Amino acid sequence: MFQAAQTLAPTSGTARLDAEVLMAHALGCTRTDVLLRQMDAPEPAGFAVLVARRQAHEPVAYITGTQEFYGLELAVSPAVLIPRGDSETLIEVAQRALEGRPPARILDLGTGSGALLLAALSLWPQAMGTGIERSDAARVVAAGNALRLGLDARARMQPGDWTKPNWAVALGRFDLILANPPYVEEAAPLDPDVRDFEPASALFAGPDGMADYAVLVPQLPDLLAPGGLAVVEIGWQQGAAVMALAQAHGLSARVHPDLAGRDRAVEITFCPNISLGKPPGDH
Repeated sequence: MFQAAQTLAPTSGTARLDAEVLMAHALGCTRTDVLLRQMDAPEPAGFAVLVARRQAHEPVAYITGTQEFYGLELAVSPAVLIPRGDSETLIEVAQRALEGRPPARILDLGTGSGALLLAALSLWPQAMGTGIERSDAARVVAAGNALRLGLDARARMQPGDWTKPNWAVALGRFDLILANPPYVEEAAPLDPDVRDFEPASALFAGPDGMADYAVLVPQLPDLLAPGGLAVVEIGWQQGAAVMALAQAHGLSARVHPDLAGRDRAVEITFCPNISLGKPPGDH
């Protein structure tokens, strides 16, 4: 395994961790088991192939087929973005904002693997949730995760594309809306692990990364229940622009950082005293 870590060092900033996770996957055990009991085990069959895949920049999560998010073990495939710890910020923001008033209906826009919706449903056991996803392949992954986690009775994964007319007909209103829309600039320099492997349709949103926000945010007033809350993920330089967009459509917004201190989520609520199209101070 030491040799594998050396092999991966030029490719990955977490070479040792990658090697340990891949070894655990090859052995069919946990990484803890590897560290405590398998450090001297002979290299299992197929381990070299896994290392070669990672050396070619394929993400570890796609190699193993799993990724942890908010304490949940999720299946992932190249049809979905790999859930990242930074996105847990959305769940934490929603939890603080909704303390003492648990949501009854939750909507996840662009659910992908189902990470945000399933994390929210695990947090609020009385809630019902809907995950909207335009990709058939991604929707299969999300539905499978809901089933494996025992949340399928409360999570409905359904087709939908917020860029199309009438996509939200019959959806109703929601107490909590979560969204991690595409927000990467088309020309952004991305690591090959991301650009070459993760689904472009879930990453890129026009020249400035704002294309999906421009379509989605104006629709939030028709989707939020009275007192409802939306929390959307943003790129670390997009906070001011997304806030301004929300305020221009009669919504109140504020930005929250992730654990690294970078802007990561925008909390959006109804602001009924603001007239549509006017700045916050213009009444």
